[in-house]
Amino acid sequence: MTQKNFEENFLARQFEADRDRLRAVAYRMLGSRAEVDDAVQEAWLRVSRYDMSDVANLRGWLTTVVARICLDMLRARKSRREDPMGPHVPEPVDETRQHEAEMADSVGAALLVVLETLQPAERLAFVLHDMFAVPFEEIAPIVGRSVDASRQLASRARRRVQGAPVPEANMSHQRGIVDAFLKASREGDFEGLLAVLDPDVVFRADQAAVRLGTLAEIRGADAVAQLYRGRAQAARTALVDGEMGVAVILDGQLRITLRVTFNGDRIAGIDAVADADQIATMEVEVLER
Repeated sequence: MTQKNFEENFLARQFEADRDRLRAVAYRMLGSRAEVDDAVQEAWLRVSRYDMSDVANLRGWLTTVVARICLDMLRARKSRREDPMGPHVPEPVDETRQHEAEMADSVGAALLVVLETLQPAERLAFVLHDMFAVPFEEIAPIVGRSVDASRQLASRARRRVQGAPVPEANMSHQRGIVDAFLKASREGDFEGLLAVLDPDVVFRADQAAVRLGTLAEIRGADAVAQLYRGRAQAARTALVDGEMGVAVILDGQLRITLRVTFNGDRIAGIDAVADADQIATMEVEVLER
């Protein structure tokens, strides 16, 4: 047996040994038997073509592959929300199959219904972290956000699952911080920007935003304040997937979103997203002054 055949057989055995757990991840993400099978099959097609030489944690890596596929499927489902068939309804698991019965017992129809109310990224962060103990450092690159923003996603999802409302006072406080940030930005008020930025604030941009002329990452209050000084003329405070953020609207079109994370009274992180396909999956509500 050649080395290549040995590696392929080893990967196939490991994938089969982990198949039930991967299906459990996909079921909690998708709530649909047919989609679960599609997601796991697609995962196998992807991993079977991948060079495994740089994979240190095979089990964790398989989980992230399935999670990425499920996230894409959830976003595609969200974009078809106007379909006359109506919203997706979670399917009960066919209990004639033992491992699916175990999934049904451990998830429950009520929880699946609640999970359906979450945004795709919220659902992924909650499922991976709270149900499968995946660290936020591994979740962050899957959802394309910082570790702190990923932690915030899971926290928000957790509150919804537990039936706890998002504290309105906290949202109002965060809105005031974002409003102050945008005001200082428009007026070129460098000191005003420093007043609302955490000293260790991190700005990150996706590739689409980088192509517009920004750096992929900027660290520190001075550097981020310099970036935004005299800008934000087209920016508006907004809810981005239910979280306080910023919408940049040019010629009547939503061009960029800023996801904002907070540390007390200051902004600790700004994630700029300019990719049109990703923006199309977001729920963005501009907040009137």
